[in-house]
Amino acid sequence: MKAVVWNGRRDVRVETVADPQLREPTDAIIRVTSSAICGSDLHLYEVMAPFIDPGDVLGHEPMGIVEEVGSEVQHIQPGDRVVIPFNISCGRCFMCERALYSQCETTQVREHGKGAALFGYTKLYGQVPGGQAEFLRVPMAHFGPIKVPEGPPDDRFLYLSDVLPTAWQAVAYADVPEGGSVAVYGLGPIGQMCVRIARHRGAGLVIGVDLVRERLDLARKHGAEVVDWEAGNAVDAVLELTDGRGADSVIDAVGMEAHGAPVTSLFQKAAGLLPDAAAAAMIEKAGVDRLSALNAAIKSVRRGGTLSISGVYGGAIDPLPMMELFDKQIQIRMGQANVRRWVEEIMPLLMDGDPLGTEDFATHRLPLDDAPRAYEMFQKKEDGAVKVVLQP
Repeated sequence: MKAVVWNGRRDVRVETVADPQLREPTDAIIRVTSSAICGSDLHLYEVMAPFIDPGDVLGHEPMGIVEEVGSEVQHIQPGDRVVIPFNISCGRCFMCERALYSQCETTQVREHGKGAALFGYTKLYGQVPGGQAEFLRVPMAHFGPIKVPEGPPDDRFLYLSDVLPTAWQAVAYADVPEGGSVAVYGLGPIGQMCVRIARHRGAGLVIGVDLVRERLDLARKHGAEVVDWEAGNAVDAVLELTDGRGADSVIDAVGMEAHGAPVTSLFQKAAGLLPDAAAAAMIEKAGVDRLSALNAAIKSVRRGGTLSISGVYGGAIDPLPMMELFDKQIQIRMGQANVRRWVEEIMPLLMDGDPLGTEDFATHRLPLDDAPRAYEMFQKKEDGAVKVVLQP
């Protein structure tokens, strides 16, 4: 089969690899019909080279048609249309019983001290072949796959794999008061959906902060007041929109590769040039994240407010302004999305009028063979790329 494989920093290729096979009675095989590129895939493209090997299959936002199931898979069968959550969870363990599916104890990658295994995402998270391919082996298929109806196009349901639950959790963790204010730093796919979900859940003022004009325009179209990061001091702009107090809630949807941190950017790039063992040690034991967006988020939230972090960070000793966090009495919630936790709340919105605008969310749909160009375009934020979907 064809698959998108990693071959080095800024080097992904479409190659022929072995077809996946059932290995466990809880496995399934799906024929992939759509698979999106995630912003965190760009971390593999740019920063996380020490934790990934040439030939690893990328992608963790797939959906498709069930081809084959193991003997213990009962809730889906061949021919069913399914979305595959990006985290691999058993549904039965201590963590799963508490709906902390991203911390599943059955698939935790204990060798690296990490939570549940993820599709297509480095040795740190299990090195499980991903879904940017023609076919995908799905472990824990007795629980993970989300069955969806025939009829509506893939895009109506595809984002249940990651974007929708991640954004829903980010807004839920932000604890925006009814009619209150929320600022969203980063208007990539997660940030854009945070804007829509916050409006849907009753926020009175949604502020979107980014530096890409097309992303600002898209957020404005969906009801956000927008702040251009490059037009001046974004924190001052948020304070001005919130009577000088700051937003009730702030969501950091940027993560480790924020702009505005040239020294740390050079540090990240230098790590990528080191031998794998040395680079891995640097990333795991040092502060290698660009914290511009996170620091701005901390300054933008009002006293007693809530900071929700959905952007992915990787540094072990990133410096945080603890005095400011303590003095302002800020509550912080963060973490990988517990995908299945939120599906029952989200699914009715996908079945009734598409109020979140999923069907026109993708800015680009490309054949799987065009994946190298798609990654480059998305990484460089060219041609208005906000969300790219690959179709085998």
